[in-house]
Amino acid sequence: MTPRPVILALTAAFLSQCLPAQSFAAIDAAVQQGIASGIFPGAVVVVGRADTILYARGYGRFTWNRRSNVPDPMTSLWDLASITKVVGTTTSAAVLVDEGRLDLDALVSSYVPEFNGAGKDHVTVRMLFDHTSGLPPYAPLWREASSAPEALRRLFSVPLERPPGLSPHYSDLNAMLAGLVVEKAAGERLDAFADSAVFRPLGMRATTYQPSARDRTRVVPTSTFRGQPVAGVVNDQNARVLGGVAGHAGLFSTGIDLARFAQGWLRDSTSASAPWLAPATLSRFFERTATSGSRALGWDTPENTDTSISMFGRCATATTIGHTGWTGTALWLDRSQDLFVVFLTNRSYAPRKPKLSFAQLKLVRAKVSDAARSAVGTCQ
Repeated sequence: MTPRPVILALTAAFLSQCLPAQSFAAIDAAVQQGIASGIFPGAVVVVGRADTILYARGYGRFTWNRRSNVPDPMTSLWDLASITKVVGTTTSAAVLVDEGRLDLDALVSSYVPEFNGAGKDHVTVRMLFDHTSGLPPYAPLWREASSAPEALRRLFSVPLERPPGLSPHYSDLNAMLAGLVVEKAAGERLDAFADSAVFRPLGMRATTYQPSARDRTRVVPTSTFRGQPVAGVVNDQNARVLGGVAGHAGLFSTGIDLARFAQGWLRDSTSASAPWLAPATLSRFFERTATSGSRALGWDTPENTDTSISMFGRCATATTIGHTGWTGTALWLDRSQDLFVVFLTNRSYAPRKPKLSFAQLKLVRAKVSDAARSAVGTCQ
């Protein structure tokens, strides 16, 4: 693989171009209200454009203990949960497509022969990324598997719930298989390829699948065990049985690293900076089809007919894509408005009102999204 140029802007230069803090007062109010309501103890928000960070701030604490650390956009590591699907798996696939090493319309079985039978021979790689494969949303592989090989055997045996290619049904299993496809096409483990092909070229120096013992002191906890905070271990049992490296979960990252990631996807041939991937390749992953609903390749998009609360907010445009994570993470970017928002929380850490926390988090996400657009004058 030809090495890709490292795109790394210094944080000091980023932050020197921030808008006045008062422009983002509505974001501060929404996040602080989330903390006061007991939805999450801590958060970071980063707002920016393809070549600029407009705002970056940490809120609250790592835990409900007021003596715990204050989250920092630069240094605090967050369990990204399902954002792993786009940051690690989808973007690694985009690199392989860009290099001609991965065919989105090839059968999954051509890369992973173990995935076969009962309709699976009609599932393409594209169907894994736009969630039209027909696989169920989830399977508790960890309950009956004590090792990664055994968990994979159980993954391959999960039957389709519907004929492939007809409609989107979001599934962790799609991303697990997509991670295996990436490994076969790349000829190396997912974590190694993502690091060399995605993280390092984009300057994401802190992003990793398995935080070291030294780094765990800056990982924001996402759960408790016997009353003590748990940090640095992926908060997903299927990812855990797979060794912490999986296509659907496992990544840890910082707010600033995710800002660099979003900037990589926002760059195009008209940008002042060189595009990271060919614009045509990036565009392929933004596309939706007649059968994929709101799902692009790996990414989600605002639904035109959706009347429920969306993390994209009421002012989202048709060129917005993003993803969320179970632990309380969210990321979106908008090509037409050259804007991105990173909003990381640990809502899975001992919420004060567990039954309401996820629904309330949706409200906070929507407020943060619209407040960011209002700050740059694109939402009234």
